[in-house]
Amino acid sequence: MTRMKLFRSLLAFASAFFLSSAFAVGAIAVDDEEGEEEPGYGFSSGHDDKAEASKAAMKECRKAGNTSCKVVVWFETCGAYAASKKYYGVGWGSNAAKASQMALDKCGNKNCKIKIAECE
Repeated sequence: MTRMKLFRSLLAFASAFFLSSAFAVGAIAVDDEEGEEEPGYGFSSGHDDKAEASKAAMKECRKAGNTSCKVVVWFETCGAYAASKKYYGVGWGSNAAKASQMALDKCGNKNCKIKIAECE
């Protein structure tokens, strides 16, 4: 194999690898209106850009019966959502544990529990 063919093969492999999932985006939308229930949310991942991820998170949030959803975070690696009856927190990071810990810290209530943590 000539150097040029080897270079092209490596370039094709690298392009396929980096374009496939390395730059996937996720988002979390939340409906934080106070009520009897915990804040509702929508979670999306695996999208090509922020707009697509945000749109999907909003759709999931509304699909769950929430009416005042808003995107509160987007992430490129891992995202997490924690909630209690009156509080919520979102987090992101290089792994699910870091994203979850940030979500719990931002939730700021001992009753907060991780509802979802997912990585791209």
